[in-house]
Amino acid sequence: MADVTTYVGLDVHQASIAVARLTGHGRTPEIWEISSDGAAVRRLARKLRREAEGPIESCYEAGPCGYALQRHLIAEEVPCKVIAPALMPRKPGDRVKTDRRDARKLAELLHAGLLTEVHPPTPAEEAARDLVRARDDAREDRQRCRHRLGKLLLRRGLRPPGRAWTQAHTRWVDSLTGEHEAERRVVDDYRLALAQIDARLQALDTALTVLADTPLYREAVGGLRCFRGIDTLTAITILAELDDVRRFPTARALMAYLGLVPGEHSSGETTRRGRITKTGNTLVRRVLTEAAWQYQHRPGIGKGLAQRRVGQPARVVAIADKAQQRLCGRFRRMALTRMPPPKIVVATARELAGFIRAALQPPPATT
Repeated sequence: MADVTTYVGLDVHQASIAVARLTGHGRTPEIWEISSDGAAVRRLARKLRREAEGPIESCYEAGPCGYALQRHLIAEEVPCKVIAPALMPRKPGDRVKTDRRDARKLAELLHAGLLTEVHPPTPAEEAARDLVRARDDAREDRQRCRHRLGKLLLRRGLRPPGRAWTQAHTRWVDSLTGEHEAERRVVDDYRLALAQIDARLQALDTALTVLADTPLYREAVGGLRCFRGIDTLTAITILAELDDVRRFPTARALMAYLGLVPGEHSSGETTRRGRITKTGNTLVRRVLTEAAWQYQHRPGIGKGLAQRRVGQPARVVAIADKAQQRLCGRFRRMALTRMPPPKIVVATARELAGFIRAALQPPPATT
């Protein structure tokens, strides 16, 4: 008797998991619910292995529950995939959503081969990514706190001298003395919050610098620092979020993953292209956009960039030089057409992603 594949769809939540099992020769899946604790997952794995007539394939959607269930099932010898929810086929007229229906749909789409698997990071890679995201959370907290304090001063009719949040501006904020005790207490509270967040950022920056110097990231970080506008924090952010760029078969695939390609709605003889899709990884898209602003100036190798390139492979330095020559020239040509600067920066970031992918590719084998 030929082996029959068993397809299992899992709709995962914090306290429960809806399970839909579909055998290769069946049309209607068997559906039940289990607890999401480790013992229940082990019992599920034993049940699937015991009753399977051949290989097993299981999947669930990527979400807040992370990759713990996948690792648990793989440890129990049950293959499991994590699926990209945004790329799942959907019926426009389907307006009913339940856990059991979601699990059944996952099993049926897995059977049909219509699901897209996401790249699962290793525990070490996931820990590095969480550290990068913690640093970005602290940056957002500082920005919110600065906005609150700035709006308070605006309501009081106080205008800061010069640009906001420079050293002179910080000294001016520290010198403020309110007329009322409540007002002074509010300003002191915001200043204390800013000092705490600055300390958090400094500690996280130090931790990321140490992480970038580990054997897992040292070579790749050194290569990315050869590019204009990219230093240690930006480099480790890109590497921790993308994991392995070799999983993208082409540069266009990486650009699409980062949401830097224009959306399109074309039909017949009509072609319509609009704003960028903004899908995929938001954090990498932001840091690439920030780095792209550096290419508005003329090409050149400053003292800092020259120091970062010391001891780096000639192949990577050549790619970084080619990127600088092309992107600086293209930035200035687009600026001459009076294109809005944000559009120019996005176009520059899109091409910069392609150069970064080329730099992170393994060198060609020598014969």
